Amino acid sequence: MKSAMDGKQALSQEKLPTDLGQKIQWECINPKYQVKKKNYRNSGMVILTLCKIIKMHSFLDYIMGGCQIQFTVAIDFTASNGDPRNSCSLHYIHPYQPNEYLKALIAVGEICQDYDSDKMFPAFGFGAQIPPDFKVSHDFAVNFDEDNPECAGIQGVVEAYQNCLPKIQLYGPTNIAPIIQKVADSASEEMHTKEAMEYFILLILTDGVITDMADTREAIVHASHLPMSVIIVGIGSADFSDMQMLDGDDGILRSPKGEPVLRDIVQFVPFRNFKHASPTALAKSVLAEVPNQVVDYYNGKGIKPKCLSDYESSRAFSP
Repeated sequence: MKSAMDGKQALSQEKLPTDLGQKIQWECINPKYQVKKKNYRNSGMVILTLCKIIKMHSFLDYIMGGCQIQFTVAIDFTASNGDPRNSCSLHYIHPYQPNEYLKALIAVGEICQDYDSDKMFPAFGFGAQIPPDFKVSHDFAVNFDEDNPECAGIQGVVEAYQNCLPKIQLYGPTNIAPIIQKVADSASEEMHTKEAMEYFILLILTDGVITDMADTREAIVHASHLPMSVIIVGIGSADFSDMQMLDGDDGILRSPKGEPVLRDIVQFVPFRNFKHASPTALAKSVLAEVPNQVVDYYNGKGIKPKCLSDYESSRAFSP
């Protein structure tokens, strides 16, 4: 077979069998041997024993098949952001322009809400002391309704954030593993349905290097097995070099025990790189990997888009 690999042999296709029980096969012919050797028949046979066609569905296939993007927001309320009453604070509510937290939230949220039919978004905070007992929480509802943390649209999240600030005490540390685990719990319930109905996107807005890196790595490795992606936007001018490790672009992220992520689900972007760019540019950057992450998850699980036949029929006959 060496000469075949050199391009010196050719495959001569035999008549395809009509009996499905027969094998499809081709003779492997070396033209030079065919000329020189009178009794030469072939240099071997290529036999097709199995042919499997696998359709790789696209992001649009899943969206048109009814898959909803469940968008969750997590906001950093640690003391390193500065006192919200001070104009130098990253959480300062300016009367005429949004702060960096709001700019990032609106830019990304307004894109995601187009893929969510009910436009209801859970919003959580972390790193603050919250009423009534002012204990530190790393996954509290920004609207203070733990039974229903959802806000109506991105504007509802903005209003809940603004109403929340005067009622809490910024504290610390910067732990994000609890909120990743909270969303992962919801994604785990969806995974057991074995249908492409809900894919979860967690947007984390934070101003500094996280303090629970080991737990966060563990949480991300676990979440990589679920219908879930994590977007982290770094707010302010802190050193975010450690955050790049979570992104996985420079190598495979592993848990402290050495277990690798099943797939890359994290996208990290420093907001300062887009401070003077349009909101569209920021949204495009942070959401660029999401369609492939959705497709990789469902195709990897062998889950087809739901109700796709109706979508394909309408697409096939559309002018």
